[in-house]
Amino acid sequence: MTSWIDGRPADSLSVTDRGLAYGDGLFETIAVKSGRPLLLERHLQRLASGCRRLSIAADQALIHSELLSFAAQLGDGVMKLIVTRGDSLRGYAPAPQAQPRRILQGGPAPVYPQAHGELGVTLFACATRLAEQPLLAGLKHLNRLEQVLARSEWQDTAYAEGLMCDTAGRVVEGVYSNLFLVKNGVLLTADLSRCGVAGVMRAELLAQAQALGIATEVRDIQMTDLEPADEVFLCNSVYGVWPVKGFAQLNWSVGPLTRKLRGIARALLDV
Repeated sequence: MTSWIDGRPADSLSVTDRGLAYGDGLFETIAVKSGRPLLLERHLQRLASGCRRLSIAADQALIHSELLSFAAQLGDGVMKLIVTRGDSLRGYAPAPQAQPRRILQGGPAPVYPQAHGELGVTLFACATRLAEQPLLAGLKHLNRLEQVLARSEWQDTAYAEGLMCDTAGRVVEGVYSNLFLVKNGVLLTADLSRCGVAGVMRAELLAQAQALGIATEVRDIQMTDLEPADEVFLCNSVYGVWPVKGFAQLNWSVGPLTRKLRGIARALLDV
């Protein structure tokens, strides 16, 4: 794995970094193809929004430049950008002079079975619930303990992903992906104003669908919405779109809208 810290090759980090101590920071996981970071503008938009919401004064132009340079060096694979608030002494209050830290890591792209995208995947029903915190909702912040706990719930390779609900039982997302339903030609995804991660592929597919005249709706999803759905699929910015063929006692076929959006995602990711 290749890594840079603050623009220079490095493999060690200060023990006083607030990302390590408190999860005080954000991250982006970006696919790279032929030295080109994919969906870069959407990643940068989400990062800038997160920095504003957390009051992390990161240099966005510098980050952009470093991402391009790092991706060119990586060639093909996945790079992870971590932006922390920087170093400070003990205590939750950040030091006024703290300088945001930029960490870049790069490695090969994960290899998933081709059948995941063509035939669909089965979801595990996670018992771990997502806590409601509107101040952090949508952010790709560094505290991922809910996802760590959820992912530890299953080892059976029959399940490619897990489905997560919030503490009120609303369906929110996968452990590392966003969820879409299709019902009567309407593309539906969960409202993420209480919790969850606003994925860049989710944003892109919503925009692409709207441009094609496909009706979209962002709202609360209940478990009872799953059974009557015509199609169900997952998405993220590394693998694109995976149809969902099964969850608990429910089963779905790979439908036409899922196939269309999967084709759009494949073109965006150049795979």
